[in-house]
Amino acid sequence: MNGVRYVDLVSNLVKKNALRAGTITAGTALMLLMSSPAFALTRDDGDDPGPGLSVVQTLGLYVAAPIVLFLVIAGLVMAGDKSRKQSKA
Repeated sequence: MNGVRYVDLVSNLVKKNALRAGTITAGTALMLLMSSPAFALTRDDGDDPGPGLSVVQTLGLYVAAPIVLFLVIAGLVMAGDKSRKQSKA
C-alpha cells in the first residue's frame, strides 16, 4: 500500500509540473504573437528615424568599441594591481 501512495504522489506532481509548463508555454506564445513586428509597421507621431549605419560603423560600434573598452578597463586594473604589489615590496 505504501508503494501505491508514492506512485500516486509522483504522478500528481508530474501532472502539476506538466500543467505549469504548458501554461507558461502558452502564455509565452501568446505574448510573442501579440508583440509581433507587424505592429511596428505603423509610424507613431514624432517618429523620425535617422539614416542607417554602414557595415564599418556597425562593426566599430558593436565589436571594436566593446573590445577597446574591455582592454582599457583590464589595463587599468592591471596597472593598479602592479602599483599595489610594488608598494608592498
